[in-house]
Amino acid sequence: MDIVNSATGTLQKRTHARYWIVVMLFIVTSFNYGDRATLSIAGSAMSQDIGLDSVGLGYIFSAFSWAYVIGQIPGGWLLDRFGSKRVYFWSIFIWSLFTFMQGFVDLFSGSAIVISLFALRFLVGLAEAPSFPGNSRIVAAWFPAQERGTAVSIFNSAQYFATVIFAPIMAWLTHAIGWAHVFWFMGGLGIIISFVWLKVIHNPNDHPGVNQAELDHMKAGGALIDMDQVSTKKDVVKGEKFKQIKQLISSRMMLGIYIGQYCINALTYFFITWFPVYLVQDRGMTILKAGFVASVPAICGFIGGVLGGIISDYLMRKTNSLTFARKAPIVVGMLLSMSMIICNYVETEWIVIGVMALAFFGKGLGALGWAVMADTAPKEISGLSGGLFNMFGNISGIVTPIAIGYIIATTGSFSGALVYVGIHALLAVISYLFIVGDIKRIELKPTK
Repeated sequence: MDIVNSATGTLQKRTHARYWIVVMLFIVTSFNYGDRATLSIAGSAMSQDIGLDSVGLGYIFSAFSWAYVIGQIPGGWLLDRFGSKRVYFWSIFIWSLFTFMQGFVDLFSGSAIVISLFALRFLVGLAEAPSFPGNSRIVAAWFPAQERGTAVSIFNSAQYFATVIFAPIMAWLTHAIGWAHVFWFMGGLGIIISFVWLKVIHNPNDHPGVNQAELDHMKAGGALIDMDQVSTKKDVVKGEKFKQIKQLISSRMMLGIYIGQYCINALTYFFITWFPVYLVQDRGMTILKAGFVASVPAICGFIGGVLGGIISDYLMRKTNSLTFARKAPIVVGMLLSMSMIICNYVETEWIVIGVMALAFFGKGLGALGWAVMADTAPKEISGLSGGLFNMFGNISGIVTPIAIGYIIATTGSFSGALVYVGIHALLAVISYLFIVGDIKRIELKPTK
């Protein structure tokens, strides 16, 4: 749609700068998940070199999430205080630097290797903490409600794209020249991407490629185009943030969303930590084959992820019900994800991959938590609200890798692990159907 320029009386064609914004979010999120997955690809070779058992590897896997959870509320506060562009740049640069440094842990010996690896994974998690709240803030600022589901699904589907692109490369590097090169490759590219970010990302009102027609379109659909201008200039009364957080966690809707995200992330962390190990240890594949095979379900996850957002926005336009538009893909997707339990009852390799592909597709279809967050977060504390949401969700990143490690150590197989993850998919369905209720933006009550 075009608008009439009031100064010249001529039609002004609407620009599409917001599309390039979401492309950049997709690229950065691909590296985000690629760096998280480095250890899952290099883990088998590393654990043999440094003598890690399944429980020890589970704790190393969880190191990222301990820090990621701890950093969510401070990361959200930094985003609200200093804006998405600056905070996100430093986030990308620092997490990439610590990823790069993991390639040097073999300079140590004995327990010092384990300690240094845990510490570096912890620091990567801390540096990545502002990333998804930052994504949510940027989408809320740039996209009207009827386009938000698609925008979120595009950057969120990058987690699967990262597996498709990076898993085969990292597997080849591990197989051909050693696991250390996985960290050097991913970390080095990430540092370059951080400087590209500075050139591409701007606030809507400051972007050189956006015109008034696009700004008006965004604003009319509920985009918070002046978010950073307002938030960075506002002085906050001491103790006000705590009271605002209390309002969020006392909301039944938000509680249900937090529980749902915790359960959905159990699937996420299984796929980015234990899934390649499952293919190697339980299905007898080589690490090289596992890296390539893992990309097949990931492609299905990517397709499901993009479709989830497109379907949600289509339902929004057709029904004008935000609640139905967001919940329907989540419920259907999580029910499909439960199919992974079937793998416990089949031996044929291609059937296992096919079932995992269906589960991956379902997980992608239902991964609309960040769209829900962009729909519900109070504009005054969008970053903080996203950080709180991500904190609850990523507690699952601490629990899931460790729990699966103990299940494998106790039972000697992955059967219980697949049931554990499948049950979480069912709990996500229950939470969205019976706890969340209507999905709507929270209006903060004045604090005294």
